[in-house]
Amino acid sequence: MLVLSIETSCDETSVAIVRDGREVLSNVIASQIDLHQKTGGVVPEVAAREHVLRIQECISKSCRDAQLCVSTADNIDLRECSRAIDLIAVTQGPGLIGCLLVGLNTAKTLSYVHKIPLLGVNHVEGHIYANFLERDPEEFQFPILVLTVSGGHNELILMRDHVTYELVGESIDDAAGEAFDKVARILGLGYPGGPVIEKAALKFEGEASIIFPRAWGIKGNTNPSSKLGMEPQVPDFNFSFSGLKTAALQEVEKSGLGPPEADRNSCLPDRQAELAKSFQEAVIDALATKTLQAALKYGVKEVHLAGGVSANTALRTKLEEFLTPHKINFKFPKNFSYCTDNAAMIAAAAYYRVQKEAMPDLDNWEKLKADPGLVLH
Repeated sequence: MLVLSIETSCDETSVAIVRDGREVLSNVIASQIDLHQKTGGVVPEVAAREHVLRIQECISKSCRDAQLCVSTADNIDLRECSRAIDLIAVTQGPGLIGCLLVGLNTAKTLSYVHKIPLLGVNHVEGHIYANFLERDPEEFQFPILVLTVSGGHNELILMRDHVTYELVGESIDDAAGEAFDKVARILGLGYPGGPVIEKAALKFEGEASIIFPRAWGIKGNTNPSSKLGMEPQVPDFNFSFSGLKTAALQEVEKSGLGPPEADRNSCLPDRQAELAKSFQEAVIDALATKTLQAALKYGVKEVHLAGGVSANTALRTKLEEFLTPHKINFKFPKNFSYCTDNAAMIAAAAYYRVQKEAMPDLDNWEKLKADPGLVLH
């Protein structure tokens, strides 16, 4: 089955063509990072306008890259390759409403004009299936515990089978990715927060003297000296990072750090790197510890890491360190481009949902509506 997919939930315009949920023929991503670095974060209206400007060229390039057409023009006529497409998939939510509408309305038009079934996909489900890209379906063993970590989402999801989800933990305030973005801004490191904090943390060698609290979920128990992986069994598997952001802000104020335009002395860059390392360790410790405990409680055979923060090397290393002694397989996306928002993961999720359920009707495009608060089920 050949799926053409569209992803415009936030600040990447992406179009992909994927065969059978795993063979990526094309995955075009037009990033807006340079645009949003100017404001230190995503401005929804700006992101939506950029999607309008880029989506047609992404569709054209995706078809050319997949070698489904002979045209080399900047904007091809999709009729050249529409006969090869079995299904169109598009991110329906969650996400920024203006951004979602651009992708959804484009997909609806393509579905109606070319008589191709259209399926709406949950963005989080897409991240989950990013781990299935470029892998043999036979190598996966259920049940699987998925840790999704991105700017807007932070969940622990139990999968007992394909497209069968049970939410066992989530962020009760800020997602880890959002915390990275906010603390990076506090430190004057720039945007996006995850990569710049990881880069800064690598500059500090040795043990950090600053120890941020860990949100273990037990009232009054934020002892950072407790041995990792040996915390008392937590009452739930939810996450909280708002207090950690406040602690980081307080340390920054004590250290004399500030935004890039603030005065700095020669010692501050080292202090900046130390703060970045300590903050990153606090986030990773909470994520890895709760993931391990949930994996043991539910007796899973595999743990998957998904979402933008899945690109973080330190998080990958810590999870592997925790899971290996328990003989729990650990997977993360095979390609860096599958960690961030991309259309290939939406195609994979659509393929497995159709296999489990059924191909949508040709008039399904009329029923689909963008849902910025869409819940995974």
